[in-house]
Amino acid sequence: MSRTPAQRVVVGLSGGVDSAVTAWLLKQQGHEVVGIFMKNWEDDDDSEYCSSNIDFVDAAAVADVIGIPIEHVNFAAEYKDRVFAEFLREYQAGRTPNPDVLCNAEIKFKAFLDHAMRLGAECIATGHYARVRWHEGLRQHQLLKGLDPAKDQSYFLHRLTQAQLAKTLFPVGELKKTEVRRIAAEAGLPNAKKKDSTGICFIGERPFREFLNRYLSHAPGPIEDERGRVLGRHVGLSFYTLGQRQGLGIGGVKDKGAPRGGGEHAPWFVARKDLARNALLVVQGHDHPWLQSATLTADTTSWVAGHAPAPGAYAAKTRYRQADAACRYEDAPGAAGFVLRFDEPQWAVTPGQSAVVYDGEVCLGGGLIAGAA
Repeated sequence: MSRTPAQRVVVGLSGGVDSAVTAWLLKQQGHEVVGIFMKNWEDDDDSEYCSSNIDFVDAAAVADVIGIPIEHVNFAAEYKDRVFAEFLREYQAGRTPNPDVLCNAEIKFKAFLDHAMRLGAECIATGHYARVRWHEGLRQHQLLKGLDPAKDQSYFLHRLTQAQLAKTLFPVGELKKTEVRRIAAEAGLPNAKKKDSTGICFIGERPFREFLNRYLSHAPGPIEDERGRVLGRHVGLSFYTLGQRQGLGIGGVKDKGAPRGGGEHAPWFVARKDLARNALLVVQGHDHPWLQSATLTADTTSWVAGHAPAPGAYAAKTRYRQADAACRYEDAPGAAGFVLRFDEPQWAVTPGQSAVVYDGEVCLGGGLIAGAA
């Protein structure tokens, strides 16, 4: 896992078990380890949903047990400028962004990396489930999937560059989650049994729509089925994502006549957003054709190698918790970006999310989904 003996490694300690074991492993390998706790969000910090203070206490307790110094660093201003502002812009444009991808690219592997270098670090380490490999033949660093397929986080890291990967260690990427918890328990780390965070990086566990309510404008409009029937009212297109089933407020409505529906008792799903008319289009049944896409286009690309892959057969993910889907990669005609043509139609391909391309275990990079058909 370590590249040379006794490096000065700055570890992002989040308060969770993965970063705790990362720091412990590096210390055991003889590295000089320094912990950094990143505070990325300050608004409503006293909220019942904000765990920042608890997480710092946990991180400090871990640092004490391991015997390393820890520093509390505030990146809230950078976060608001580089991540949150873009997050809101995307939502207001009717897309559904993934802030964790942007947070990794702009905060954890940019602002944090820069700070660590100022502290004299030779590299940084985080608790991500991914791996970095130097490929001698290609003369480049490769980003690989974590060995635990259920925890692999390479999808969130696909924007990392050669310069960033050259300075990054992912010790737990070589392990299964069960092994990480076992190591934490055997090492006596105080957060060995701490529950994994499931919240978005800055929103945490707070109700998502309630959070967005504070920042996005409301423009209610009709909820329509595929035949144009008005089934209800939406609270603003920004508050819905393609494939969404819960919170539509039309659960009792039945579509007896829809020829392609899923039966009169089948659930409703968000299928499209008509921005021009401010209409939310819904369909009945998980397998409705409007929810299936064989092709997508993507822009705002980022490639780990620094250049796009050659056209050909690869695999891709259009959302994090998704099995790799076989596809053909093509450069977009006449524009920056790319096209993916899938062997099997993909469900609820969502503009604003990341399409990430893989060649086996190697994460090549990707882009933001612009459209699908």
